[in-house]
Amino acid sequence: MSLSFNFIVNFNIEIYVYTIIPQITFVIMLQNRFKKILVGIDGSANSIRGLNQAISLARQSQGIITGIHVLPEFPPSYEINIKSYRAQLSKQGKKFMESAKTSAARHGIEFHEKIASSKNAVDTIVGFASKSKFDVIVIGSRGLGSPKANYVGSVAHGIVNNSKVPVLVVK
Repeated sequence: MSLSFNFIVNFNIEIYVYTIIPQITFVIMLQNRFKKILVGIDGSANSIRGLNQAISLARQSQGIITGIHVLPEFPPSYEINIKSYRAQLSKQGKKFMESAKTSAARHGIEFHEKIASSKNAVDTIVGFASKSKFDVIVIGSRGLGSPKANYVGSVAHGIVNNSKVPVLVVK
C-alpha cells in the first residue's frame, strides 16, 4: 500500500488529500474543518466576495454559514434626532441579510443571520464568534467604514488581531 501526499488548490485554499489506493481518495482537512462559518456582511463589494468565499468553504465541508451585520450604536441623547436614520440602517441590514440568504440557498447552503447593534463592531464579531464556537470568520478586507486604512479596513484589522478563531480575509 503506497501513501502519497497531494495538494489541490481550489479558490486559493489548500486542501490536503491523502491517496491510499488510486480509486479511493480521502479529503482530510476540509471534511470536518469548517462546519460553522461566520461571515461579516455590510453590503460592500469585499463583503460580498467574502460571502462567496464562505459559500465555497461551506460547500466543500458541508458547513453552515451565519452572516453577521453590526449596526452602529448611538448615544441615547442622539436618539431623537436619528430615529429615521437608525430605521434606514436596520432596513438596509435586513436587505443585505436577505440577499446573502438567497445567495447561500442558491448553492444549497444553510444560512442563519445575526443583526447586532454595538459601539464596537470588532468586539461584537469576535465575541459572537468565540461564544458561538465558530470554526472560521470570513471577512472582507475593507468594508463600508472609514477610508483611513489603505489595505485592510479597521474592522478587519481589529478582528485579525483580537480573534482566537481563525480569520480568512478576502480582498
